[in-house]
Amino acid sequence: MPPASPSTARALNDRLALRLLQHEGPLTAGQLKTLTGLSRPTVADLVERLQGSGLIHVVGEAGAERRGPNARVYGIVADQAHLAAVDVRMNSVAVVVADLLGTTLAEAAAPIDAAGGIENAVGQAVGLVERTAREAGATRLHSVGVGAPGLVDPTTGELRDSSGLPAWHRRLVVALQERLPATVLVANETNLAATAERRYGAARDHDTFVLVWLSLGIGAAVVLDGSVRRGASGGAGELGFLPVPGTNGLPSAGSCDGGFHSLCGSPAIMELGAEHGLSVPEGADLHEPPAAALVRAAVAAGTPGADAFLDALATRLALGAASVAAVLDPGCIVLGGETGHAGGPDLAARVQDRLAPLSPVRTEVRASTLGGAAILSGALLAAQQAAQDALFPSGT
Repeated sequence: MPPASPSTARALNDRLALRLLQHEGPLTAGQLKTLTGLSRPTVADLVERLQGSGLIHVVGEAGAERRGPNARVYGIVADQAHLAAVDVRMNSVAVVVADLLGTTLAEAAAPIDAAGGIENAVGQAVGLVERTAREAGATRLHSVGVGAPGLVDPTTGELRDSSGLPAWHRRLVVALQERLPATVLVANETNLAATAERRYGAARDHDTFVLVWLSLGIGAAVVLDGSVRRGASGGAGELGFLPVPGTNGLPSAGSCDGGFHSLCGSPAIMELGAEHGLSVPEGADLHEPPAAALVRAAVAAGTPGADAFLDALATRLALGAASVAAVLDPGCIVLGGETGHAGGPDLAARVQDRLAPLSPVRTEVRASTLGGAAILSGALLAAQQAAQDALFPSGT
């Protein structure tokens, strides 16, 4: 391979410095020299270039004992771009607006009333994004990451028509692209959650793992060698359709009834709780799936009935986990979503104990540390990546 041209080398050095400033925070030129391994003149040149392009600025000094040019502390100009993350649920939308460094500037959530038709529902959702952006002081959004249930076409990047999902979901992505002067990226919510768990949460030390998403429904995200694998049609991880023993039938192409969803979806967990004399406690958070509140209460109770319920749920979850382990050998399964987060280490340990006799490969089971918030975090990471790809030097 021929050596990089001077312009390409400069762009690569600039991008490396920007990544360090993003992940390590403000740094002096001396610290950049140490972390990059570049010479002092090269670092001085790149600092001058990045300042001239408006990407970095001086944010302070390292201290009185280090006076001079190298004592200046440089940081990324955070308001160079404003980003938005959108979490689209069955009947609600949550929004976060942040700067280029991912610092939250404003956030909001609201139910969506679809009774007035698709366009009315879409108007409510887009209006929430626009109002949140104004509250954040963002006159223009650079990139918007959208997490939604269902399949995303890996070729077009569009949300595909899916049975059982509101019709306004698909129209929302188009409306955001039409009404916002921004790059709009849509991804499956579980895949975004896995990205966030790997960056901030339970899978920070794993390049290969599977996130099992336990919320109103069930899904999974497959991360192999650091990359989310979406499958040929975007359908990798549709765990709710997995045929498993213990149901009254088999799933079909249009319905996950009879599949793993019938054992561990929110309605099934509620029925299992009722069989053990448990119900959602009064005062539970109405914004989370009832199964999450039920599981959280059972973990806290520590009664024989609660323990029996958690053991039965863990036995069911182990069936799906065993299939995942047998096919992918991920080494680690993270129980995510609101219900996985609510079960915490207690439920994860029970699942791991029941998985071990079912699988020939050793698989650790962990609880999510982010829960439902992982979708917004992952969507913001997607928007941040898109903005940085556009703004940071590429050498092309």
